[in-house]
Amino acid sequence: MTGAQVDTTDTAEPHDPKPSAVAPRWRAWLLEGLSDQSARHPGPHATPKEEHAGHTWWRVMCLTGVDYFSTLGYQPGIAALAAGLLSPFATLVLIALTLLGALPVYRRVAHESPHGEGSIAMLERLLPWWSGKIFVLVLLGFAATDFMITMTLSAADAAAHVVENPFAPHWMHGGNAWITLLLLALLGAVFLKGFREAIGIAVALVGTYLVLNLVVLAVSAWEVLSHPVRIGDWTSAMTTEHSSPVAIIGVALLVFPKLALGMSGFETGVAVMPQVKGDASDTFARPAGRVRETRKLLTTAAVIMSCFLLLSSLATTILIPQSAFEAGGPANGRALAYLAHQHLGEAFGTVYDISTIAILWFAGASALAGLLNLVPRYLPRYGMAPEWTRAVRPLVLVFMVAAVVITLWFDANVDAQSGAYATGVLVLMLSAAFASTVAVHRRGHRAAAIGFGVITAVFAYTLVTNVIERPDGIKIALIFIVAILVTSFGSRVHRAFELRAGQVTLDEAALRFVDEAAAHGPLRLIANEPQEHSTREYRAKEYSQREHTHMPDGGPVLFLEVFVRDSSDFTADVLVHGDEKHGVRRLRVEGPTVPNTIAAVLMALRDRTGQVPHAYFDWTEGGPVSHLIRFLVFGDGEVAPVTREVLRRAEQDVERRPRVHVG
Repeated sequence: MTGAQVDTTDTAEPHDPKPSAVAPRWRAWLLEGLSDQSARHPGPHATPKEEHAGHTWWRVMCLTGVDYFSTLGYQPGIAALAAGLLSPFATLVLIALTLLGALPVYRRVAHESPHGEGSIAMLERLLPWWSGKIFVLVLLGFAATDFMITMTLSAADAAAHVVENPFAPHWMHGGNAWITLLLLALLGAVFLKGFREAIGIAVALVGTYLVLNLVVLAVSAWEVLSHPVRIGDWTSAMTTEHSSPVAIIGVALLVFPKLALGMSGFETGVAVMPQVKGDASDTFARPAGRVRETRKLLTTAAVIMSCFLLLSSLATTILIPQSAFEAGGPANGRALAYLAHQHLGEAFGTVYDISTIAILWFAGASALAGLLNLVPRYLPRYGMAPEWTRAVRPLVLVFMVAAVVITLWFDANVDAQSGAYATGVLVLMLSAAFASTVAVHRRGHRAAAIGFGVITAVFAYTLVTNVIERPDGIKIALIFIVAILVTSFGSRVHRAFELRAGQVTLDEAALRFVDEAAAHGPLRLIANEPQEHSTREYRAKEYSQREHTHMPDGGPVLFLEVFVRDSSDFTADVLVHGDEKHGVRRLRVEGPTVPNTIAAVLMALRDRTGQVPHAYFDWTEGGPVSHLIRFLVFGDGEVAPVTREVLRRAEQDVERRPRVHVG
């Protein structure tokens, strides 16, 4: 549509000095990048610039791999603790769920959200108004649990590899907690300094780590095949505990939810989609090449991880005594490292430890980068976070404090955090499966909808079982959810009186009405409810305003009417549509709230005409508290005083502030 555009963003604080002019240097450093609204934050899977050509899928897979493949550092040990001698069978169930459940779901997510938004954005589109916003906030709580526990658990497991290494000095023994905190502090310091995308580092770390694991598993397989009695000992012990194959399968189905953290990389897999190089013919609306290459990435990563999970589960279960997996045991949290030291010598084991520590640390960096991209994507847009949350460094400090609290709470114990980790992972996978079910159902794919529905039910069972067995995860998630909800709605109330409009656009008719009225002096606009009215009602409204507010006689007036489209939105671009009906000229606007939209239009009209406009209102009957609630929830309420307050905050110069008259 043709028309004029008036950017109101600079009018909100026209006289505020730049931070560097008056604020301390540390504040300018802390808020660096605040003006960047593009969510291009530092880290392994930050959103690239438009001119970024992308990387081949296998290189981007390594960004997923620092999260996904790094779980080999602790997954076999956790599986042995959870399932005991049945660990390989429980792992088989997990692999089946990975390849037949999680993989199809996230291949669909990649198709539905090809720009890295993930399943949360899919569900946001499904649910309207406040229900969608609240649901997204709840999911953000679980996502924060997933990413935060990734950081703390990875750092704790890295600390275990440090402490258990035979070359570690004696004063490090028993220092898991302070080593974990040191690694987290180092992670935070790197991001405070300014972390940049390092896909080459990810490729090197993942490649080295997988090769070392392959060597360990190959030597372990040779050890098992050279001493087949070990297989006999394992099967004998297993059949002694479980009398029949049916019992073994049943127990494996019951305990596999405890192994669910072995599927942790899929959400990261879709988050890194903007990094994937697609076809030359790809467009923003239809990036078919990127979707295809991302699906290739997800499938390859899932197959590789499934093979490693099964082989590592067999090797650790057959070759390591069950007592070694217990808390304080030499294989606790580091089962493959235990085998590396035992069968390949201390030198190779130390190299393996260093590689494991490096990839676990980088997994924490990937998780922190995920948070830095996730939070600014939603909360500021909802008005549910202060503007400083668009800056990287304040968020890093907030997340580091949370990481320290979680580490101290769990005493840097890997096993204790696995339940919380699995809870976050499973909730995100459940939401992705549900969103995929709804998406294919709306497209009329009945068979696919039934399939995704079954996967959703399996994930729901897995989640419920995990929560019942290990409630720490849901407790951590609830703390994050409550914190996000309380701070979000507090921020929404605090920011309710901001201008809350991005760009004001007037169509041709609106421009003509405004220019013709401005030729007779300052614009005079009557705020009117947007329902259709008769000529008599419009004339009665104009007469009432002229009488009660002493509007000057003779000059033209415009009626300004606002339609609330979605009061749960915080900011929106505003289109002013002009029409002439019932003998009056009307400016009709859609916006998330009535008073803020009126204020934005008045500021835009002032900038276009160069004269301060006058707006005329009627008082609304009712109590102030009920009107305030209506404004916060439904976007209307007592319009006149709120409009005046929004204008007061947006324009500090009284002489340039649009006038509000109430009769």
